[in-house]
Amino acid sequence: MTCMKNIVVLISGGGSNMLAIARAAVRRQWAEKLNARIAAVISNRPDARGLQLSADLGLNTQVVDHTAFADRADPRTAFDDVLRQTIDAHEPALLVLAGFMHILTPGFVVHYEGRMLNIHPSLLPAFTGLHTHRRAIDAGCHFAGATVHQMTTELDHGPILAQAVVPVLPDDTADALAARVLTQEHLIYPQAIETFLKSLP
Repeated sequence: MTCMKNIVVLISGGGSNMLAIARAAVRRQWAEKLNARIAAVISNRPDARGLQLSADLGLNTQVVDHTAFADRADPRTAFDDVLRQTIDAHEPALLVLAGFMHILTPGFVVHYEGRMLNIHPSLLPAFTGLHTHRRAIDAGCHFAGATVHQMTTELDHGPILAQAVVPVLPDDTADALAARVLTQEHLIYPQAIETFLKSLP
């Protein structure tokens, strides 16, 4: 019997990309056709709205609160160690970051090298980091977008798996542009994950 390809999704907030992925998994029959399933949704914030959305879908949810490690000598490493143990309990074939707003240590990223995906709200390699939509508008860009990529130890870098291009309109605000980009994120992220799953043995 072939082992199930477990997917673990990391979130920090509203969970809209997680929801798009979960709905695609059902609609596209990942369990039946790809032998893949979302094994857990894990948040570093106990109040993340995406946790309730996940629970409403019947998904397993867990919290590893990063603020609980603030008093440690090395809080980032201590948090990452516990997060890694929590993830590994699900024996993931794929780790998906879906709005996970926490910078992970290089050791954590290396542990999941080759099986860790992220989505970033810009056309990488442009505008790594935060405030991408404001920066794109301020730079006079005619186009913005989103990028699905494999994670590496360099922030917002790694092999690009998919991109979506969104025009920047003359009267755009950062919020308006972000909303249009997010709509495209919901399309390309599930597609990129499905393609990646098909490449796994």
